Amino acid sequence: MFRTMFIGGATAALVAAFTPSSGTTAVMKTPAPPHKVTIDLVSVNGSGCRPGSATVAVAPDNTAFTITYSEYLAQVGKGAKPTDFRKNCQLGLNVYAPQGFTYAIAKADYRGFASLQNGASATQRASYYFQGMSRTSYRSHRFHGPLQGNWQVSDTTAIHALVHKPCGEERNFNINTELLVDGGRSDTTNTTSFVAMDSTDGSFTTKYHFAWKKCPVR
Repeated sequence: MFRTMFIGGATAALVAAFTPSSGTTAVMKTPAPPHKVTIDLVSVNGSGCRPGSATVAVAPDNTAFTITYSEYLAQVGKGAKPTDFRKNCQLGLNVYAPQGFTYAIAKADYRGFASLQNGASATQRASYYFQGMSRTSYRSHRFHGPLQGNWQVSDTTAIHALVHKPCGEERNFNINTELLVDGGRSDTTNTTSFVAMDSTDGSFTTKYHFAWKKCPVR
């Protein structure tokens, strides 16, 4: 079960939609490990993230990590190329957890900026999986014009649905994201619509919240 939240900018209304999770709290309360967690960005592929255009940072308290993009924007209309309507990014992360701990991702917060003309729409979607394991279904969020401002959406996983990395195994954590823009009824000859998840100054980041678990003692 997932909960979805959209927060618009000055000209956008607050929209909230969710699927009830039968009262299940989606955030795992297991304390984060006290020792340092490090993450290597081992692969970066896609039309929305050339190598070197994505960076990762771990929160000091080991509860989450952030990814910042610098070139992630999809657009249609005046000045846009035919292929610009869709941008994607595939990241492979090697998370070095302290000995005796493993992790899942309980929540992902996405932020960006959108400029959508009347009649246009945009979609942000993502899926996640550990190397060699089943991919999750895509979780999608749709925005409708007219819209001019910041946006934020969240993907939340209930406790019973969390998938942890198998203890004692080396598996990359893979994140696949997409941005799509549909010109729809907008005037694509004279106007441009876009949705972005990039940030040159670090103001827009994607935040992934860890759900930690202790591994059995062998």
